[in-house]
Amino acid sequence: MRHVTRALGVAMLLLSLSFGTTLAAGSASALTPQENKKVMKIAKSLRGTPYKWGGTSRSGFDCTGYTRYVFRKAHVTTLGRTAGQQATQGIKISKYRKRVGDLIVFYGGNGAYHVGIYAGDNTIWHSPRTGQSVKRERIWTSSYKVRRMG
Repeated sequence: MRHVTRALGVAMLLLSLSFGTTLAAGSASALTPQENKKVMKIAKSLRGTPYKWGGTSRSGFDCTGYTRYVFRKAHVTTLGRTAGQQATQGIKISKYRKRVGDLIVFYGGNGAYHVGIYAGDNTIWHSPRTGQSVKRERIWTSSYKVRRMG
């Protein structure tokens, strides 16, 4: 039985690599269409919520508080609290295979620094920075990675 389990694990890894994805520890499958619609509905409904450093509620969000709130309210998953934690969750996806509802993680010299939710047409929903509010905006850099939740 142990050999069957190991063979199945190797087969899953090979299959995931052939589709340009990497399975992460504790990862889950992609969102169902119903979950995806719910994530996007919640993400959009928070438009205009002010940025608040460390914020995790409708009174104000930072970027990770926003993504965590959206995925939790959609009953999809519980994301970590920091960009670095969220960057390791779900399944790693090629930029060219990203879909609406995927987590977009931005990277700089010190690692992951910002996250948002892919909204299609090279845009994300996110809580950008002090003085701004939750909004849909174009992805401004190629220094990002994609994580698929489920």
